Amino acid sequence: MQTPKIAVLSFPGNNCEVESIRAVRRAGMDALYFRWNDDTEKLKDVDGYFIPGGFSYEDRGRAGMVAARDPLMDFIRSEAKEGKPVIGNCNGAQILVESGLIPLGEQLQMCLARNVVGGEAVGFLNEWVFITPTCARNRCVTSDWEGVMTLPIAHGEGRFVTKDSGLIDELRKNDQIAFSYCDAQGNVSEDPVTTPNGSAFAIAGICNPAGNVVALMPHPERTEGGSPYFVSLKRWVQNKVRPTFHEISRKGTGFTVGEKAAGAVEIFIDTLIVNNEEHTVEQAAHRLLPSLKLRQLRYLALGTGDPRTVLGTISLFNPNKEVAYIRRGGTVCKWNADAKQEQPVTDFPFKQGIKLLRRDEPDTGAAILGKGSETGVCYVCREVSEGDLLEKETLEVFANPHAASLSRLH
Repeated sequence: MQTPKIAVLSFPGNNCEVESIRAVRRAGMDALYFRWNDDTEKLKDVDGYFIPGGFSYEDRGRAGMVAARDPLMDFIRSEAKEGKPVIGNCNGAQILVESGLIPLGEQLQMCLARNVVGGEAVGFLNEWVFITPTCARNRCVTSDWEGVMTLPIAHGEGRFVTKDSGLIDELRKNDQIAFSYCDAQGNVSEDPVTTPNGSAFAIAGICNPAGNVVALMPHPERTEGGSPYFVSLKRWVQNKVRPTFHEISRKGTGFTVGEKAAGAVEIFIDTLIVNNEEHTVEQAAHRLLPSLKLRQLRYLALGTGDPRTVLGTISLFNPNKEVAYIRRGGTVCKWNADAKQEQPVTDFPFKQGIKLLRRDEPDTGAAILGKGSETGVCYVCREVSEGDLLEKETLEVFANPHAASLSRLH
């Protein structure tokens, strides 16, 4: 029987290629290392694809967003439609969700959002968890094993969420909730001890309707205990046995852009050094809007806090790397960090252009600023029409509607 060959894809910023290749080989398969900008002709004889963990494009914009819009993913999408396995772990899972390959193959139906438990951010998690298959053994490419697997997690954005109220029920009916967090005895639970990232319904991994695409947040490639996950992949390729399934067709979640009036006291923070995230998000949007000129600013709207206190807190504002502008109604001042006072200005980075405010849900950064405060990211968009900018596909570059809101900031 021919040995399966699995291509391990590498985007800039991935850092799990070595252990992923090792895990593929340990399961008795051949591994091909493939860079994102290499010739896809080299992939003509591979049997499947593995997208490893790490921080593709430094998670700029949000985890997986940029890589999901890379031209290579158009090719991977076509391979998935032909039935070839596509597995994504951690950042690979984020890429698959952002590309729409998970859960239904098209459209942005979910988000792997920032880790939040009980409305509070829990930050980057680096610990061990238990998972168990919660689908039939033959349901997807990596589910042909039983029991409990102990695996490490290492992510800041691993919380499966969706605003499509009926989607989870559809996925359950179609047996697509492939893996769930559990305790040592296999009991699935949303308790933070069991599901430390706050993932909805304790979801750890999801497959597509055909079962050949799987997104999993924990890392089976980082431990020998995860070998059954990859052995299952080998059996799937060699046996060519496929589950019975039905396609799910859903309209998808629309993207409503709200309107936000100027607050009483707002702080816009720009960088003095090159803003690499700003540049990368702009490049991702250029596939849709080549003329777009983008500025990205941190946004703080104060409820009861004093801007002088905020701008004097190094964890909130670093005057060696950043410059701050304070807007009170229609008046904008620049913050002089040396003199610790506001100075009137006539030119500022958000003076012209369409301003879109992204606010993550929940807004976990606002509490430190005082009651009634808000935080977000302000995208100042120039040299583009409002109609083109407000197209759904373009807006999804700036925010995932399942975990954030966008408003037109006036």
